Amino acid sequence: MERLQEVLDFNKKFVENKEYEAFTTSKFPDKNIVILACMDTRLVELLPQAMNFKNGDIKIVKNAGALVSHPFGSIMRSLLVGVYELQAEEIWVVGHHDCGSCAVQPDQVLEKMRKEVSDEVVDTLEHAGIDLKNWLQGAEDVTEGVRLSVDRIRNHPLLPKYATVHGLVINPENGELEQVTD
Repeated sequence: MERLQEVLDFNKKFVENKEYEAFTTSKFPDKNIVILACMDTRLVELLPQAMNFKNGDIKIVKNAGALVSHPFGSIMRSLLVGVYELQAEEIWVVGHHDCGSCAVQPDQVLEKMRKEVSDEVVDTLEHAGIDLKNWLQGAEDVTEGVRLSVDRIRNHPLLPKYATVHGLVINPENGELEQVTD
């Protein structure tokens, strides 16, 4: 709660001093791009800076590993809303080297979960047909993860023909980009 109070106190001054005015823009991305990126802390400021994007230029959707793990999950929904409602014409999937999602061991995560939730809950989900190990599994390799996500997006039945999809990998240490797909 202490951290939250610090943020709320800061925010009150931020609003009172009208510091938000420097960030004023519209909800539509000026560059017509929506990026799917990993939620890694090293990318928060590095990714847009390394690509020369400013506030208002792009939409960014983030999750663990920059993965589209389900064709009708919230990530795909966000990308489609970006295209249909927010004027994005391009989708860029940006994975990164040294991704923690690639190192996720589903058995270990499930073991940790079983310490916090009852076996009954986990068993019920598994009996309902939810493959928790598969659901928790990240890509084994960042490049393959980017290719998989790009493929799922490009071949989505609801993606309009005019929308282009690209795949990149960024180095979280220096911001260097590698193009994976075009």
